[in-house]
Formats: sequence, structure tokens, C-alpha cells
Amino acid sequence: MNNKILKLFVVSSILFINACSNNYLPTATLYASKTSDISQYNYLIGPGDSLNIFVWRNAEISGTFTVRPDGKITTSLVEDIPVSGKTPTQLARNIEQILSTYIKDPIVTVSVGGFVGPYSEQVRIIGQASEPKAINYREQMTLLDLMVEVGGLTEFADGDSAKLIRIVAGEQVTYDLRISQLINQGDIKANVDLLPGDIIIVPEAWF
Repeated sequence: MNNKILKLFVVSSILFINACSNNYLPTATLYASKTSDISQYNYLIGPGDSLNIFVWRNAEISGTFTVRPDGKITTSLVEDIPVSGKTPTQLARNIEQILSTYIKDPIVTVSVGGFVGPYSEQVRIIGQASEPKAINYREQMTLLDLMVEVGGLTEFADGDSAKLIRIVAGEQVTYDLRISQLINQGDIKANVDLLPGDIIIVPEAWF
């Protein structure tokens, strides 16, 4: 194989790889939190949650149901009820409306167990955290609360180069964090409020 043919082969291979990459590696979509008013935060149901649905005077259609990965549940009377992204009260009213076709004036209460919630409501930390994980947002959650939850940083972390990614008005915004100053030096000014859907990336330090 002469040099000209070899060059053509290499260029063709690169173009083929790039074409495959473009076809099979779409970028991820970051979805904004479904919580519209953080001052009135309410837990939203998500896949993996366990729902205890009680229908007054109708024990035969009451029960405990696990939310499927598609965000729906199936009850003894109704299949494929969308539940993800709703508060327990919203879901109770929705089920009452559905059951009114079968039962006169149904009264429904919904309680939640498991507390997984939708991805859009979880706070995720990756990189050089001691325990990278996704955590369901809790009312008035701060960066310090998150660091306690994940056990701090690894010895290789560059905490003061960490980034917080948040969706604001439909746009991805990146903020600088000073996690090392917060947890190693006790600089409480480096603490920040977290919001549902926040993503924190902690890079490795370059020694």
C-alpha cells in the first residue's frame, strides 16, 4: 500500500468514525426542576417510589403500588395512571376524578414511601466526592448538607475548582464552588443553597 492510498484510508476511517459518533452519541438533555416555587417546596412523586393509595370504604381497590420506570402505576380498576411529577395531594385528586366513573363520590388519600422522586428533583454529585450519588432534594438543602450526605471529598479532590450546574430559565448556567474552603477551613461563606435538579462536579487535583 503506497502513501497516497494509506492517507486516503486514514482520512476515510476518521470520517467514518466521526459520522458514527454523530449518529450514535447525542448529547444529554438537562431538564429543569418541576418545582416552580422553592419557598413552597413540595415533594414530587417519581419512579421507584412506593405509593399507599387508600380509597375510603373501598378496601378492595386500595393498596400499595410501586411507580414504574415510565412514571405510571396500575391499580385494580385503572391501568397506566401517570403519577410522576405530581404531589401526593394532586395525585389523590386525580385518582378521585378517575374513580368517579366507577364509584360515587370517591375519597382518596395518597402517602409516599421510598422517596426516590424524579431525576429533575434530585441533587447529583459526581467526580471526587467520597460517595458520588444522586440524592432527592430536601427542603432548605445546602451544599454543606450535601457534603455531609456524601462523606466529604476524596484526598485527590480539587474542591475549590468544583462546579455547580443549574437550569435557569431554560438555560444551563455554571457556578464556581469553594468546597475545600467550606469543609476544610470552615468558611461558612462558601456554603450555598441548593435547588432541585442541581448537578455538582468535583474535579481531581493536578499535583
